[in-house]
Amino acid sequence: MANNTTAVFTRHYDSPMGRILLAADEIGLRGLWFDGQKYFARDLPEKRIEQETHAIAEARRWLDVYFTGKEPDFLPPLHPTGSAFRQSVWEILLKIPYGQTITYGDIARQLAAKRGLANMSAQAVGGAVEHNEISVIIPCHRVIGANGTLTGYAGGLEIKRKLLALEGINILK
Repeated sequence: MANNTTAVFTRHYDSPMGRILLAADEIGLRGLWFDGQKYFARDLPEKRIEQETHAIAEARRWLDVYFTGKEPDFLPPLHPTGSAFRQSVWEILLKIPYGQTITYGDIARQLAAKRGLANMSAQAVGGAVEHNEISVIIPCHRVIGANGTLTGYAGGLEIKRKLLALEGINILK
């Protein structure tokens, strides 16, 4: 949940796939949402300052490179907020290579191994992936179903398909 004493800055970015809202605090980028997507800006305070910040400028630069079909060679400063479990899932998402996919089960197995557990719920992983508030940059669109099919994406399956296609991944299922 957003801390109301922390200033939140926002700017819009016009992407080839629709308008995007970027949000940042003094530490880094807190959110990246396609307009109208599920959970749109849900944890941001009502009072926001429409202003470019270093984190937002770097996110815009990252998106400029990404939407040309190239892999950006840097990350803007990030400040995702969420539980320790969600943070651990998002760390794995950041390691998915450009142009590649992974399944929810793969992530669950990685987390289970890291924690010394026999197994972990792919559904719990799915919930953490679904609540990633910095989509595209933390590449939740690269997570697919066990049978290779597209599964949920807060920005919508058509945007997910387009993001994957931009990276050279064509999912027909």
